[in-house]
Amino acid sequence: MAIAHSRLRAAGAVITITGTGAALACALAAAAAGFGHGLGLWTFGTGFTILRWSVYIGIGVGAVALVGGAIALAAGSRKHAVLGLAGVLVALALVIPPWTLQRTADMVPRIHDITTDTDNPPQFVALREVREKSPNGAAYAGEKVAVQQKKAYPDMRPLDIDLAPAEAFNRALAAARRMGWDIAAAEAGEGRIEATATTFWFRFKDDVAIRIRARDGGSRLDIRSMSRVGRSDLGANAKRIRAFLAEFRNP
Repeated sequence: MAIAHSRLRAAGAVITITGTGAALACALAAAAAGFGHGLGLWTFGTGFTILRWSVYIGIGVGAVALVGGAIALAAGSRKHAVLGLAGVLVALALVIPPWTLQRTADMVPRIHDITTDTDNPPQFVALREVREKSPNGAAYAGEKVAVQQKKAYPDMRPLDIDLAPAEAFNRALAAARRMGWDIAAAEAGEGRIEATATTFWFRFKDDVAIRIRARDGGSRLDIRSMSRVGRSDLGANAKRIRAFLAEFRNP
């Protein structure tokens, strides 16, 4: 009986250590998937492939850690039972974010160009060349995209401001800088601001164009946010526009 218990304890330890170690390795690979793309080591397609397989394998090794932890608990090895639980938590931390992103992808339209003026969106001038070299280009896709945007993001509308254009421009530029964007152009005479926002993990670059025009009694602000790569932005551009408008309203 003592020998069987010892073997059970040893088996639990081995399975738990293997599962938890592999879960940690998958988590590191998932993190590297994004940062490697940001460093230019591989394309975003390769990065997504690494991420996808890290998640798939993570699910499996999380189950291994769970089994090992259960065996360790049955054998009275609290240390390895806790280690198995840690492995399961690492696997969950690896799986939940992509699962959440997939749910988001299923809920939002597969578009990557959002603007407050779908009839006449702000144009990229300073960033036109870099955008034309990117997979998504610089041109607005027109009514097909506008219809999807209006259905998914009905709050994307021009902002009317009781400020003179020059004052509105300065406030918009200050808000863009507080957002941490890289300013590519700030043409006060044209009421045009262009900037680039870079995401943290995969270092994706999305470009923003802001246009300010005079109107009776004040100004009108329009903004456009457009991803350089990817068919769907997972709602990121609409979220960025909302964040900017909130920042503008509360200087």
